[in-house]
Amino acid sequence: METPLLSIAVMLPNDPKIIRIAQTSAAKELSKNQKQFNNLIKRIEAQKQALLEWQETLPLYNQKVSSEYEVLWDAYNQHRVDLVYLLDRAHGDKAFTKSDKAKITHILTELAEELILEHGKDELKEVYNKHSEDDIDAAQEEADAMAGELMKSMMGGMFGIDDDIDVSSPEKLREFMQQKMQEGEAEHVEQQRQAEEKRAERKKTKKQLEKEAKQQQEAQNISQSIREVYRKLAGALHPDREPDAEERERKTKLMQRVNAAYEKKNLLELLELQLEAEQIDQEHLNTIAEDRLKYFIKILKEQARELEAEVLGYQQQFNIRMQRPPYSRLNPKTLIMSLEMDIRSLRSDIGRLKDEIKLFKNTPSLKAFLKSYKIQRSRPADDFDDFIGGFLHPDNFR
Repeated sequence: METPLLSIAVMLPNDPKIIRIAQTSAAKELSKNQKQFNNLIKRIEAQKQALLEWQETLPLYNQKVSSEYEVLWDAYNQHRVDLVYLLDRAHGDKAFTKSDKAKITHILTELAEELILEHGKDELKEVYNKHSEDDIDAAQEEADAMAGELMKSMMGGMFGIDDDIDVSSPEKLREFMQQKMQEGEAEHVEQQRQAEEKRAERKKTKKQLEKEAKQQQEAQNISQSIREVYRKLAGALHPDREPDAEERERKTKLMQRVNAAYEKKNLLELLELQLEAEQIDQEHLNTIAEDRLKYFIKILKEQARELEAEVLGYQQQFNIRMQRPPYSRLNPKTLIMSLEMDIRSLRSDIGRLKDEIKLFKNTPSLKAFLKSYKIQRSRPADDFDDFIGGFLHPDNFR
Protein backbone atom coordinates (compact mmCIF):
# COMPACT_ATOMS: atom_id res chain seq x y z
CA MET A 1 0.00 0.00 0.00
CA GLU A 2 1.47 3.34 -1.01
CA THR A 3 2.03 6.25 1.33
CA PRO A 4 0.26 9.28 -0.11
CA LEU A 5 2.37 12.39 -0.62
CA LEU A 6 -0.12 15.10 0.12
CA SER A 7 0.59 18.53 1.57
CA ILE A 8 -2.17 21.06 2.23
CA ALA A 9 -1.48 23.85 4.71
CA VAL A 10 -4.68 25.04 6.38
CA MET A 11 -4.10 26.54 9.81
CA LEU A 12 -7.01 27.25 12.10
CA PRO A 13 -6.36 29.70 14.94
CA ASN A 14 -6.58 28.23 18.43
CA ASP A 15 -9.38 30.62 19.38
CA PRO A 16 -10.69 32.07 16.09
CA LYS A 17 -13.03 35.04 16.10
CA ILE A 18 -16.29 34.11 14.45
CA ILE A 19 -17.15 36.07 11.32
CA ARG A 20 -20.93 36.50 11.09
CA ILE A 21 -23.34 39.23 10.16
CA ALA A 22 -25.84 39.42 13.01
CA GLN A 23 -29.47 40.44 12.82
CA THR A 24 -29.66 43.72 14.76
CA SER A 25 -33.37 43.63 15.53
CA ALA A 26 -36.39 41.40 15.16
CA ALA A 27 -37.96 43.88 12.79
CA LYS A 28 -35.03 44.15 10.39
CA GLU A 29 -34.16 40.92 8.58
CA LEU A 30 -30.79 40.29 6.97
CA SER A 31 -30.57 41.17 3.28
CA LYS A 32 -30.13 38.53 0.60
CA ASN A 33 -26.42 39.36 0.32
CA GLN A 34 -25.95 39.26 4.10
CA LYS A 35 -27.58 35.82 4.30
CA GLN A 36 -25.44 34.58 1.41
CA PHE A 37 -22.32 35.95 3.12
CA ASN A 38 -23.15 34.06 6.34
CA ASN A 39 -23.93 30.84 4.44
CA LEU A 40 -20.60 31.02 2.60
CA ILE A 41 -18.75 31.51 5.89
CA LYS A 42 -20.44 28.37 7.28
CA ARG A 43 -19.59 26.45 4.09
CA ILE A 44 -15.94 27.51 4.26
CA GLU A 45 -15.63 26.70 7.97
CA ALA A 46 -17.04 23.23 7.34
CA GLN A 47 -14.51 22.56 4.57
CA LYS A 48 -11.64 23.91 6.68
CA GLN A 49 -12.65 21.53 9.44
CA ALA A 50 -12.83 18.64 6.96
CA LEU A 51 -9.31 19.46 5.71
CA LEU A 52 -8.03 19.64 9.27
CA GLU A 53 -9.47 16.18 9.96
CA TRP A 54 -7.70 14.80 6.87
CA GLN A 55 -4.42 16.41 7.96
CA GLU A 56 -4.67 14.99 11.45
CA THR A 57 -5.76 11.55 10.24
CA LEU A 58 -3.25 10.97 7.42
CA PRO A 59 -0.13 10.62 9.64
CA LEU A 60 -2.04 8.20 11.89
CA TYR A 61 -3.29 6.25 8.87
CA ASN A 62 0.14 6.00 7.25
CA GLN A 63 1.78 5.04 10.54
CA LYS A 64 -0.83 2.32 11.05
CA VAL A 65 -0.31 1.04 7.51
CA SER A 66 3.47 0.80 7.87
CA SER A 67 3.60 -0.49 11.46
CA GLU A 68 0.66 -2.92 11.36
CA TYR A 69 -0.94 -3.60 7.98
CA GLU A 70 2.23 -3.99 5.90
CA VAL A 71 3.91 -6.07 8.63
CA LEU A 72 0.88 -8.40 8.75
CA TRP A 73 0.69 -8.56 4.94
CA ASP A 74 4.36 -9.56 4.73
CA ALA A 75 3.78 -12.22 7.39
CA TYR A 76 0.71 -13.51 5.54
CA ASN A 77 2.64 -13.84 2.28
CA GLN A 78 5.54 -15.55 4.05
CA HIS A 79 3.14 -18.13 5.48
CA ARG A 80 1.81 -18.69 1.95
CA VAL A 81 5.39 -19.20 0.74
CA ASP A 82 5.82 -21.77 3.51
CA LEU A 83 2.66 -23.51 2.32
CA VAL A 84 4.03 -23.73 -1.23
CA TYR A 85 7.19 -25.42 0.05
CA LEU A 86 5.11 -27.77 2.22
CA LEU A 87 3.01 -28.80 -0.79
CA ASP A 88 6.17 -29.26 -2.86
CA ARG A 89 7.51 -31.72 -0.28
CA ALA A 90 4.14 -33.49 -0.07
CA HIS A 91 4.14 -33.95 -3.85
CA GLY A 92 7.21 -36.18 -3.52
CA ASP A 93 5.63 -38.31 -0.81
CA LYS A 94 4.66 -41.79 -2.06
CA ALA A 95 1.68 -41.76 0.31
CA PHE A 96 -0.19 -39.52 -2.14
CA THR A 97 -1.96 -40.90 -5.20
CA LYS A 98 -1.67 -39.58 -8.74
CA SER A 99 -5.01 -37.80 -8.27
CA ASP A 100 -3.78 -36.27 -5.00
CA LYS A 101 -0.61 -35.03 -6.68
CA ALA A 102 -2.56 -33.46 -9.54
CA LYS A 103 -4.54 -31.48 -6.99
CA ILE A 104 -1.37 -30.54 -5.10
CA THR A 105 0.16 -29.34 -8.36
CA HIS A 106 -2.90 -27.22 -9.11
CA ILE A 107 -2.97 -25.58 -5.67
CA LEU A 108 0.81 -25.10 -5.59
CA THR A 109 1.18 -23.53 -9.04
CA GLU A 110 -1.84 -21.22 -8.61
CA LEU A 111 -0.50 -19.94 -5.30
CA ALA A 112 3.13 -19.72 -6.42
CA GLU A 113 2.19 -17.85 -9.61
CA GLU A 114 0.30 -15.20 -7.65
CA LEU A 115 3.12 -14.82 -5.11
CA ILE A 116 5.74 -14.48 -7.87
CA LEU A 117 3.88 -12.14 -10.22
CA GLU A 118 1.98 -9.99 -7.72
CA HIS A 119 4.20 -10.03 -4.64
CA GLY A 120 7.73 -10.49 -5.99
CA LYS A 121 8.43 -13.86 -4.38
CA ASP A 122 10.95 -14.86 -7.05
CA GLU A 123 12.40 -17.59 -4.80
CA LEU A 124 9.38 -19.69 -5.76
CA LYS A 125 10.17 -19.68 -9.49
CA GLU A 126 12.17 -22.89 -9.27
CA VAL A 127 9.33 -24.67 -7.45
CA TYR A 128 6.76 -23.32 -9.90
CA ASN A 129 8.77 -24.42 -12.94
CA LYS A 130 9.26 -27.84 -11.40
CA HIS A 131 5.49 -28.44 -11.22
CA SER A 132 4.35 -26.48 -14.27
CA GLU A 133 4.65 -27.24 -17.95
CA ASP A 134 5.73 -23.63 -18.51
CA ASP A 135 8.76 -21.62 -17.46
CA ILE A 136 7.21 -18.68 -15.58
CA ASP A 137 9.60 -16.07 -17.02
CA ALA A 138 9.07 -17.27 -20.58
CA ALA A 139 5.32 -17.51 -20.01
CA GLN A 140 5.22 -13.95 -18.67
CA GLU A 141 7.23 -12.62 -21.61
CA GLU A 142 4.90 -14.42 -24.01
CA ALA A 143 1.84 -13.08 -22.16
CA ASP A 144 3.22 -9.53 -22.27
CA ALA A 145 3.93 -9.87 -25.99
CA MET A 146 0.42 -11.17 -26.67
CA ALA A 147 -1.07 -8.40 -24.56
CA GLY A 148 1.02 -5.84 -26.43
CA GLU A 149 -0.22 -7.09 -29.78
CA LEU A 150 -3.79 -7.09 -28.49
CA MET A 151 -3.43 -3.55 -27.15
CA LYS A 152 -1.90 -2.47 -30.45
CA SER A 153 -4.88 -3.91 -32.29
CA MET A 154 -7.45 -2.44 -29.90
CA MET A 155 -5.86 1.00 -29.70
CA GLY A 156 -4.53 1.30 -33.23
CA GLY A 157 -7.53 3.20 -34.51
CA MET A 158 -7.62 5.47 -31.48
CA PHE A 159 -3.93 6.43 -31.25
CA GLY A 160 -2.52 5.42 -34.62
CA ILE A 161 -0.29 2.59 -33.40
CA ASP A 162 1.42 1.03 -36.40
CA ASP A 163 3.54 -2.09 -36.75
CA ASP A 164 6.78 -0.21 -36.09
CA ILE A 165 5.72 0.78 -32.56
CA ASP A 166 6.66 -1.62 -29.76
CA VAL A 167 4.07 -1.86 -26.96
CA SER A 168 4.95 -5.42 -25.96
CA SER A 169 5.22 -4.64 -22.23
CA PRO A 170 3.39 -2.41 -19.75
CA GLU A 171 6.47 -0.18 -19.54
CA LYS A 172 6.64 0.35 -23.31
CA LEU A 173 2.87 0.91 -23.51
CA ARG A 174 3.14 3.45 -20.68
CA GLU A 175 5.93 5.30 -22.49
CA PHE A 176 3.90 5.37 -25.68
CA MET A 177 0.76 6.58 -23.88
CA GLN A 178 2.70 9.31 -22.06
CA GLN A 179 4.22 10.45 -25.35
CA LYS A 180 0.80 10.53 -27.00
CA MET A 181 -0.70 12.47 -24.07
CA GLN A 182 2.14 15.00 -24.21
CA GLU A 183 1.69 15.37 -27.96
CA GLY A 184 -2.06 15.73 -27.50
CA GLU A 185 -1.60 18.34 -24.79
CA ALA A 186 0.85 20.30 -26.94
CA GLU A 187 -1.57 20.11 -29.86
CA HIS A 188 -4.43 21.29 -27.63
CA VAL A 189 -2.35 24.27 -26.40
CA GLU A 190 -1.46 25.18 -29.97
CA GLN A 191 -5.12 24.96 -31.05
CA GLN A 192 -6.12 27.20 -28.17
CA ARG A 193 -3.42 29.71 -29.13
CA GLN A 194 -4.58 29.75 -32.73
CA ALA A 195 -8.21 30.11 -31.65
CA GLU A 196 -7.29 33.03 -29.39
CA GLU A 197 -5.40 34.69 -32.25
CA LYS A 198 -8.42 34.30 -34.52
CA ARG A 199 -10.73 35.72 -31.85
CA ALA A 200 -8.36 38.64 -31.36
CA GLU A 201 -8.30 39.29 -35.12
CA ARG A 202 -12.08 39.42 -35.34
CA LYS A 203 -13.59 42.82 -34.68
CA LYS A 204 -15.49 42.69 -31.41
CA THR A 205 -19.03 43.97 -31.15
CA LYS A 206 -19.93 46.84 -28.86
CA LYS A 207 -21.72 44.39 -26.57
CA GLN A 208 -18.62 42.15 -26.34
CA LEU A 209 -16.39 45.13 -25.55
CA GLU A 210 -18.79 46.33 -22.86
CA LYS A 211 -18.91 42.84 -21.33
CA GLU A 212 -15.10 42.58 -21.27
CA ALA A 213 -14.78 46.02 -19.73
CA LYS A 214 -17.33 45.10 -17.06
CA GLN A 215 -15.47 41.86 -16.27
CA GLN A 216 -12.14 43.68 -16.01
CA GLN A 217 -13.65 46.32 -13.74
CA GLU A 218 -15.25 43.67 -11.55
CA ALA A 219 -11.94 41.77 -11.27
CA GLN A 220 -10.22 45.02 -10.25
CA ASN A 221 -12.90 45.73 -7.65
CA ILE A 222 -12.57 42.21 -6.20
CA SER A 223 -8.78 42.56 -6.03
CA GLN A 224 -9.15 46.02 -4.52
CA SER A 225 -11.50 44.68 -1.83
CA ILE A 226 -8.86 42.21 -0.62
CA ARG A 227 -6.08 44.79 -0.97
CA GLU A 228 -7.91 47.31 1.23
CA VAL A 229 -8.33 44.79 4.05
CA TYR A 230 -4.65 43.87 3.73
CA ARG A 231 -3.48 47.50 3.77
CA LYS A 232 -5.40 48.27 6.95
CA LEU A 233 -3.87 45.24 8.66
CA ALA A 234 -0.36 45.98 7.37
CA GLY A 235 -0.58 49.58 8.51
CA ALA A 236 -1.63 48.62 12.03
CA LEU A 237 0.57 45.56 12.51
CA HIS A 238 3.84 46.46 10.80
CA PRO A 239 6.45 45.39 13.40
CA ASP A 240 9.05 47.98 12.36
CA ARG A 241 6.82 50.72 13.79
CA GLU A 242 6.52 49.06 17.21
CA PRO A 243 9.08 50.15 19.88
CA ASP A 244 8.10 47.52 22.49
CA ALA A 245 10.05 44.28 21.92
CA GLU A 246 7.31 41.93 23.17
CA GLU A 247 4.61 43.67 21.16
CA ARG A 248 6.90 43.75 18.12
CA GLU A 249 7.27 39.97 18.31
CA ARG A 250 3.47 39.54 18.53
CA LYS A 251 2.93 41.82 15.55
CA THR A 252 5.64 40.03 13.57
CA LYS A 253 3.79 36.73 13.98
CA LEU A 254 0.46 38.33 13.12
CA MET A 255 1.99 40.01 10.07
CA GLN A 256 3.34 36.67 8.85
CA ARG A 257 -0.21 35.28 8.98
CA VAL A 258 -1.51 38.42 7.22
CA ASN A 259 1.01 38.06 4.38
CA ALA A 260 0.23 34.35 3.97
CA ALA A 261 -3.53 35.03 3.89
CA TYR A 262 -3.11 37.86 1.37
CA GLU A 263 -0.89 35.73 -0.87
CA LYS A 264 -3.64 33.06 -0.95
CA LYS A 265 -6.35 35.76 -1.35
CA ASN A 266 -7.94 34.29 1.77
CA LEU A 267 -10.51 36.97 2.60
CA LEU A 268 -12.04 35.09 5.51
CA GLU A 269 -8.70 34.75 7.29
CA LEU A 270 -7.95 38.44 6.70
CA LEU A 271 -11.30 39.38 8.24
CA GLU A 272 -10.61 37.04 11.19
CA LEU A 273 -7.24 38.74 11.65
CA GLN A 274 -8.95 42.14 11.60
CA LEU A 275 -11.21 40.95 14.41
CA GLU A 276 -8.23 39.51 16.27
CA ALA A 277 -6.33 42.80 15.90
CA GLU A 278 -9.48 44.68 17.00
CA GLN A 279 -9.58 46.70 13.80
CA ILE A 280 -13.23 45.76 13.25
CA ASP A 281 -16.05 44.67 15.53
CA GLN A 282 -19.50 43.12 15.18
CA GLU A 283 -21.06 46.48 14.35
CA HIS A 284 -18.60 46.90 11.49
CA LEU A 285 -19.55 43.47 10.11
CA ASN A 286 -23.25 44.26 10.43
CA THR A 287 -22.88 47.44 8.38
CA ILE A 288 -20.69 46.29 5.46
CA ALA A 289 -22.00 48.13 2.41
CA GLU A 290 -24.05 46.05 -0.04
CA ASP A 291 -21.74 46.82 -2.97
CA ARG A 292 -18.69 45.76 -0.93
CA LEU A 293 -20.57 42.69 0.30
CA LYS A 294 -21.21 41.70 -3.31
CA TYR A 295 -17.47 41.53 -4.01
CA PHE A 296 -16.80 39.75 -0.73
CA ILE A 297 -19.32 37.08 -1.75
CA LYS A 298 -17.55 36.50 -5.07
CA ILE A 299 -14.22 36.06 -3.27
CA LEU A 300 -15.70 33.71 -0.66
CA LYS A 301 -17.40 31.59 -3.35
CA GLU A 302 -14.04 31.00 -5.02
CA GLN A 303 -12.44 30.23 -1.66
CA ALA A 304 -15.20 27.71 -0.86
CA ARG A 305 -14.76 26.01 -4.26
CA GLU A 306 -11.00 25.69 -3.75
CA LEU A 307 -11.42 24.16 -0.28
CA GLU A 308 -14.06 21.73 -1.55
CA ALA A 309 -11.71 20.70 -4.36
CA GLU A 310 -8.95 20.03 -1.77
CA VAL A 311 -11.27 17.79 0.26
CA LEU A 312 -12.46 16.02 -2.90
CA GLY A 313 -8.82 15.43 -3.87
CA TYR A 314 -8.23 13.50 -0.65
CA GLN A 315 -11.40 11.48 -1.14
CA GLN A 316 -10.69 10.60 -4.79
CA GLN A 317 -7.10 9.56 -4.10
CA PHE A 318 -8.14 7.15 -1.38
CA ASN A 319 -11.13 5.89 -3.37
CA ILE A 320 -8.75 4.94 -6.19
CA ARG A 321 -6.33 3.25 -3.75
CA MET A 322 -9.21 1.33 -2.18
CA GLN A 323 -10.73 0.48 -5.59
CA ARG A 324 -13.94 2.38 -4.86
CA PRO A 325 -15.82 4.60 -7.33
CA PRO A 326 -13.85 7.89 -7.57
CA TYR A 327 -16.67 10.10 -6.28
CA SER A 328 -17.79 7.88 -3.38
CA ARG A 329 -18.11 9.88 -0.17
CA LEU A 330 -15.27 9.11 2.21
CA ASN A 331 -14.21 10.76 5.43
CA PRO A 332 -11.15 10.21 7.63
CA LYS A 333 -13.11 8.37 10.34
CA THR A 334 -14.44 5.76 7.91
CA LEU A 335 -10.94 5.51 6.39
CA ILE A 336 -9.42 4.53 9.73
CA MET A 337 -12.34 2.19 10.48
CA SER A 338 -11.87 0.49 7.09
CA LEU A 339 -8.12 0.05 7.74
CA GLU A 340 -8.78 -1.43 11.18
CA MET A 341 -11.27 -3.87 9.63
CA ASP A 342 -8.64 -4.89 7.05
CA ILE A 343 -6.09 -5.41 9.83
CA ARG A 344 -8.51 -7.58 11.83
CA SER A 345 -9.39 -9.55 8.71
CA LEU A 346 -5.71 -10.07 7.88
CA ARG A 347 -4.96 -11.26 11.41
CA SER A 348 -7.83 -13.72 11.10
CA ASP A 349 -6.54 -14.94 7.70
CA ILE A 350 -3.05 -15.44 9.15
CA GLY A 351 -4.50 -17.45 12.02
CA ARG A 352 -6.45 -19.72 9.64
CA LEU A 353 -3.42 -20.12 7.37
CA LYS A 354 -1.17 -21.13 10.27
CA ASP A 355 -3.78 -23.69 11.33
CA GLU A 356 -3.95 -25.07 7.77
CA ILE A 357 -0.16 -25.37 7.55
CA LYS A 358 -0.07 -27.15 10.88
CA LEU A 359 -2.88 -29.46 9.71
CA PHE A 360 -1.31 -30.19 6.30
CA LYS A 361 1.96 -31.27 7.89
CA ASN A 362 -0.03 -34.34 8.91
CA THR A 363 -0.25 -36.60 5.84
CA PRO A 364 -3.69 -38.14 6.61
CA SER A 365 -5.16 -34.67 7.20
CA LEU A 366 -3.81 -33.39 3.87
CA LYS A 367 -5.12 -36.48 2.09
CA ALA A 368 -8.56 -35.91 3.65
CA PHE A 369 -8.53 -32.31 2.44
CA LEU A 370 -7.47 -33.30 -1.10
CA LYS A 371 -10.24 -35.89 -1.28
CA SER A 372 -12.89 -33.17 -1.00
CA TYR A 373 -10.94 -30.60 -3.05
CA LYS A 374 -12.12 -30.05 -6.64
CA ILE A 375 -10.01 -28.35 -9.29
CA GLN A 376 -11.91 -25.38 -10.62
CA ARG A 377 -11.65 -25.17 -14.39
CA SER A 378 -11.38 -21.56 -15.54
CA ARG A 379 -13.55 -20.40 -18.40
CA PRO A 380 -11.89 -18.79 -21.45
CA ALA A 381 -13.54 -15.49 -20.53
CA ASP A 382 -11.93 -15.64 -17.08
CA ASP A 383 -8.53 -16.27 -18.64
CA PHE A 384 -9.05 -13.28 -20.93
CA ASP A 385 -10.07 -11.02 -18.01
CA ASP A 386 -7.05 -12.10 -15.98
CA PHE A 387 -4.81 -11.62 -19.00
CA ILE A 388 -6.00 -8.07 -19.72
CA GLY A 389 -6.42 -7.17 -16.06
CA GLY A 390 -2.85 -8.12 -15.27
CA PHE A 391 -1.44 -6.22 -18.22
CA LEU A 392 -3.49 -3.09 -17.48
CA HIS A 393 -3.06 -3.21 -13.69
CA PRO A 394 -2.71 0.37 -12.33
CA ASP A 395 0.70 -0.50 -10.83
CA ASN A 396 2.04 -0.86 -14.38
CA PHE A 397 1.21 2.77 -15.17
CA ARG A 398 2.58 4.65 -12.18
